[in-house]
Amino acid sequence: MRILVFGAGSLGSLIGGLLARAHDVTLVGRDPHMRRVREDGLRIEGAIEAHTHPRALTDGTGERADVAIVTTKTYDTDAAARALATGRYETVISLQNGLTEERLLAALDARVLAGTVTYGARLADPGRVECTGTGEVTIGALSGGQDPEAERVAEAFREADVTAGSATDMPRRRFRKLAVNAGINGPTALADVDNAAVAAGPAGAVAREAACEVATVARAEGVDLSNGDAVAAVERVAETTAANHSSMRQDRAAGRRTEVDAIYGAAIDRGETHDVETPTCRTLAALLRAWERERELRSADDAGVGTRGI
Repeated sequence: MRILVFGAGSLGSLIGGLLARAHDVTLVGRDPHMRRVREDGLRIEGAIEAHTHPRALTDGTGERADVAIVTTKTYDTDAAARALATGRYETVISLQNGLTEERLLAALDARVLAGTVTYGARLADPGRVECTGTGEVTIGALSGGQDPEAERVAEAFREADVTAGSATDMPRRRFRKLAVNAGINGPTALADVDNAAVAAGPAGAVAREAACEVATVARAEGVDLSNGDAVAAVERVAETTAANHSSMRQDRAAGRRTEVDAIYGAAIDRGETHDVETPTCRTLAALLRAWERERELRSADDAGVGTRGI
């Protein structure tokens, strides 16, 4: 299978590098990482050891593949969609944080599937990615239900020894993923703590409240996700990735813009649509945006999404 991974940072490089063990894979990312992959291949270390040689590009326009996997930061989704629109793909899958699939669907003439991933990754050096924890990739139809294409792609993942499956309940899984992101990312980034701190200790209370707010929003949208299920998912991920630095904590440490809008903004805005209060998500979003503005990562007039009432 021909597979293009658009957004080959840490997670994209890990997934693409693993898939390259069995498929024709193209990574689209930034130099110097892509340059090193072209010169010496991609080295995967940590929980999984591999050395593969995917094609590596910095320009993803005009490409063709059976499947395109989007792993960019959520604020780069529209740019990714514009680039992908210049090529030809049968299926596009988002493995991003947040709820980005609708934006891809609106921009692309391709089948768009939703996905979740629990593999952990850290870009150690150009050309070298660390697998910080094994997990599973799950793919399914955006609206739920059986989808033969989702199973076909999942089988392609399994052919490369990537644990993967298709699912019929992607609406619930999408919101559960959002609850996990809301529960773990903001508290660990602001407190500068490992994921383990969300499973126990003062940060855990904030994490559980944020997850419950996302679950309440999900139910208002007709998605069956209980508060208990959302909290259990946060605690389970926090425990299995205890030593990991969340993606938002990594962004904060590197002085990069965070995915606050896609994670907390999505919960806040959808909550407002259904008159659901999200005070914990609002507080976390306000603090993260204040940090970004102080470092000029966000302009003074760029409040982001999910800011009505902040």
